[in-house]
Amino acid sequence: MFLLAPLVVADDASVDGMRYWPQWRGPLANGVAPKANPPIEWGEKKNIRWKIELPGKGHSSPIVFADRVFLLAAAPIGEAQTPVLDSAPGVHDSVPVTHRHQYMVIAVARNDGHVLWKKVVREEWPHEGGHNTGSQTSNSPVTDGELLYAFFGSRGLYCMDFDGVVKWQRDLGKMQTLHSHGEGSSPVIHGDSLVVNWDNEGDSFLYAFDKRTGRELWKVKRDEKTSWSTPLIIEVDGKPQVIVSATKRVRGYDLGTGELIWECAGLTDNVVSSPVYTRGMLIAGNSYYRQAMLGIRLAGAKGDITGTEHVVWTLNRMTPYVSSPLLYGDTLYHLRHNQNILVRLDPMTGKSRGEPLRLDGIRDFIFASPVGAAGRIYVTARDGTTVVLNHDAQNATLAVNQLDDSFSASPALVDRELFLRGERFLYCIAAE
Repeated sequence: MFLLAPLVVADDASVDGMRYWPQWRGPLANGVAPKANPPIEWGEKKNIRWKIELPGKGHSSPIVFADRVFLLAAAPIGEAQTPVLDSAPGVHDSVPVTHRHQYMVIAVARNDGHVLWKKVVREEWPHEGGHNTGSQTSNSPVTDGELLYAFFGSRGLYCMDFDGVVKWQRDLGKMQTLHSHGEGSSPVIHGDSLVVNWDNEGDSFLYAFDKRTGRELWKVKRDEKTSWSTPLIIEVDGKPQVIVSATKRVRGYDLGTGELIWECAGLTDNVVSSPVYTRGMLIAGNSYYRQAMLGIRLAGAKGDITGTEHVVWTLNRMTPYVSSPLLYGDTLYHLRHNQNILVRLDPMTGKSRGEPLRLDGIRDFIFASPVGAAGRIYVTARDGTTVVLNHDAQNATLAVNQLDDSFSASPALVDRELFLRGERFLYCIAAE
């Protein structure tokens, strides 16, 4: 069985074994599906292979491996009540939770959408409120092709087989998130290591576990507040590093020991967007109180590299917030804050590859990250609109598609299929 390769960005044309979508941001952790060729056009009555109702809301993106789609959900149960929360809801559009929830992993058959199994791993009252646009399940699962890993943050970390049998689990405690905005960082795998970012308003840590046994390999304390970005594992100077993008510093750690290798300041609060990497260049950005993006050359980086020659370029406008960049070939695509404006950059220099594009047909926030396949770019918004553009110098619009749901989870692309997880439904979009 195919095992997930190290997350090293390669030339798309030469990538082998990249057929599936096994983790957040796809096989290369950059939003690209190098083997996929999904449809360009669809609607509720066109190119929908199947559509299934989901048991609960979740912004966790689906992953796909072999004949199965895996996703996480949190389903409210019982009578609505006013729970006793560990902390008061935040003041930034947060709302209290009024139901006990079942936290579950779901496996769906790719061919016809029938639910193969549903495993409830925890049932409890959420200990915090949440953002009014958020969900109780925003971390995405990951698989190495043999085992499935589901991280529910404060509700635990679970390893299970493809039949839903739990092999091991770990309880890491309870996060206290900034403004009670919820949790969202996804786990990542490299070799035999499973890495989890635990940044919150309490004690923050970076963890590495043995993926087969759940044994803690190392745990590193982090001087950070809440962040929602997913770690990136890449090869630098011949050794794997864990990169975590956060408010005070973007940092690189030795995967084997957890030792801090380098760090760099320059971002701002509320880091959600995950970093990407190409040809020795790491790109990390965010946008909250102010806008920031960094292009960092990692070869030889040691210690505090803030303001050194390792920081090749910086950007202080038109940067991403919730969604993560798409790194497609020699172009970096990202959305300005949560808006329908697509920015195009040279990832090696930070220079623009044309004026920002306002995406036709989108009338709401965009939380989902853009994805790319078959020379096309797909951008999905909360209002159910997906804009499809050419991946070339002009980026002409090919289609504006509409579905009757709200989408915050990022798409998954496999073969000739596109999977979209809405707040009410999971769609398999495939040419008829």
